[in-house]
Amino acid sequence: MIYSLYQIDEIASEIIDDLKDYKVICVNGDMGVGKTTLIKKIGRLLGVSDDIHSPTFNIVNEYNSGNNQPIYHFDFYRINNVLEAVNLGIEDYFYSNHVCFIEWSEKVSALLPEKHFNVNIKLISHSQREISFESSDRI
Repeated sequence: MIYSLYQIDEIASEIIDDLKDYKVICVNGDMGVGKTTLIKKIGRLLGVSDDIHSPTFNIVNEYNSGNNQPIYHFDFYRINNVLEAVNLGIEDYFYSNHVCFIEWSEKVSALLPEKHFNVNIKLISHSQREISFESSDRI
């Protein structure tokens, strides 16, 4: 599906509907395609009042949703290998039953839970993106 940035509320709402079935959401796409922008919008709709920004240097940011539940936002762009992620204790986050948004998930694909949701974003033009959704229930 191709959408404009003006439709981001709609896309964010669709993803929120999937949070009842999936707690780990991988937001995939090239740098600058709008992964963090989409996560910001989802966070706002979930009641996060803090400033949501990419945790590129921290690797993980924690926010509180409107119902006082933690939401974790990961950015694995800067990790060099899976062991770095393991040493951060990411599996504890992934299996906490709290919402986890992951940017650059391909760097930790071996550690992802069997059940996760992929949001794939491609740049079409300055104001348009192509987005696709895909569930993963690996066995």
